[in-house]
Amino acid sequence: MANKFIFDVDGTLTPSRQAIDKKFALWFKQFCKDNMVYLVTGSDKPKTIEQIGESIYNLSQRVYNCSGNDVWQGETHIRSNNWILPEEPHGWLSLKLTKSEFPLRTGLHFEHRPGMVNFSVVGRNATLGERKLYVKYDEETNERNKIAQAFNSLFPDIEARPGGETGIDIAPKGLDKSQIIHDFGKDDFIYFFGDRMDPDGNDYPLARAIKNGRVFAIQGWQDTWEKLKCI
Repeated sequence: MANKFIFDVDGTLTPSRQAIDKKFALWFKQFCKDNMVYLVTGSDKPKTIEQIGESIYNLSQRVYNCSGNDVWQGETHIRSNNWILPEEPHGWLSLKLTKSEFPLRTGLHFEHRPGMVNFSVVGRNATLGERKLYVKYDEETNERNKIAQAFNSLFPDIEARPGGETGIDIAPKGLDKSQIIHDFGKDDFIYFFGDRMDPDGNDYPLARAIKNGRVFAIQGWQDTWEKLKCI
């Protein structure tokens, strides 16, 4: 039986939308050398490298970018999905963007990635301060969950799930993080670490798909580090 470790990135190995802590990065590099490490994230390859660095990216056995829709093994591109969000759901989300009562708009509200789209009311150009304002607003109004639930009822072949602190990941149903489980064998014992394990979160589908292993609901990268030290 092989032990394999799968990690979400944003909010699990790094602060949300920020670079990995330098001390943790040094420790985690050695962990990657000693263990079979896989990354699964809604972000694309450039953003993932920006957060964790090329060393950790290339030390990973595989990196499942865009929730597994763009797969890399070091510099080798394994596969990619070219799905594009159709016009009707795009228009519906645009209307939600217009009607949201959150006052700030920073641009890049739709980020198209291989096989998926990230939608954000505040926009991915937001500063850390602006992101914090939206996080507070979302906690008070539950806006992202409401948008995702309404979207899923209207477009049953596509699935929307809140990811990270401010966005919603949108992809064809079944092409979420759970799709990567097909790359693992029945004898693999999987440790999965993610910060959005709640039923509406984008780590939940993979957590539910793991039948042989342990799942860790993480409260920030420090929590990940502490839990890894105890394994």
